[in-house]
Amino acid sequence: MIIYWLVFLFPGLLALIGNRRTQFNKSGYNSAALDPVWCLIIVILTIFIGFRYEVGGDWEGYIMVYDRSQLQEFGWGRDPGYLLIQWMAEYFNWGIVGVNVVCALIFSIGLAVFCRSLPRPLLALSISIPYLVIVVAMGYTRQGVALGLAMIGLVALSRNQNKWFVFWVLLGVTMHKTAVLLLPIAALTATQNRTWTFIWLGVISLGAYYIFLVEMVEVLFKNYVEAQSQSSGAAVRIAMSIIPGIIFLLFRNRFHFHPREKSLWTWFSLLAIGLGVLLISVSTASTAIDRLALYILPLQLVIFSNLPDIFSSRFSRLLVFSVISYCSLILFVWLNFASHAYLWLPYKNFLFH
Repeated sequence: MIIYWLVFLFPGLLALIGNRRTQFNKSGYNSAALDPVWCLIIVILTIFIGFRYEVGGDWEGYIMVYDRSQLQEFGWGRDPGYLLIQWMAEYFNWGIVGVNVVCALIFSIGLAVFCRSLPRPLLALSISIPYLVIVVAMGYTRQGVALGLAMIGLVALSRNQNKWFVFWVLLGVTMHKTAVLLLPIAALTATQNRTWTFIWLGVISLGAYYIFLVEMVEVLFKNYVEAQSQSSGAAVRIAMSIIPGIIFLLFRNRFHFHPREKSLWTWFSLLAIGLGVLLISVSTASTAIDRLALYILPLQLVIFSNLPDIFSSRFSRLLVFSVISYCSLILFVWLNFASHAYLWLPYKNFLFH
């Protein structure tokens, strides 16, 4: 259990003694470029996530998926990107560890780029550890890597780079088809040429839906909705995104965001609240709602890492400490009281097994 605390507290303590970044690129944004320190962080995260052994809620499930991969035919509705990684691992005899390492590397790069785009990147990294890294990346491999690619896309979108957003999200869709649901966000958050943006993004979104998702909708509906599949703790996890969403909506004008960033995180905040309402209304499909809510997790990193700087600078250190304390509480409760936490304990690693 101590390894989880070390991975969480190390960037948290560095964030506590650090300051807000004041260096911007030519466009006035925080640079998302990865320096040697962040390359080292990517390596550490890749080892921590990718070389895990018998760790994670879907460990056995992914072993079975890997064993079946060489028998599967290529199909756009079958997460072709993830299937390609499995085929590559099979060809080079890497086994499931090879699949996990490649996926961990992609996720870690996406997370690092996203954190680097924020004014307090180490605080954002620390915020990501309790749930996004430990639970999602180490438990839901395909959706984790899809989210990693989507985070690169969200950085592009916040900087009005719609085409790059579509590129990264579509790449994420090849890892987990549900990532296609992020595409309409670009149209909703458009601040320029809205009509044209709605048209071309609408066409791409519909095309991606029919290529990747349409043949699986019935299966997903039966597995998650008709089967009344329920996820314990879904309400708590969605509340974890609703809290920063409400904070942002209440203090929106205090956040130092560009217009597209403000629009983007306003929609994410509203989606978080909307998913909460949906969960209350259709509680029997909590697993489906819980999985969809994974795509709004970046909201937590953005709002909580910006929180120390929206009030007087006298309180910034105290607010950093408060955010880290809040995340510490989440990690403590999850490790000690979550119904499936035992599947992550003890932490084991192929390199030291």
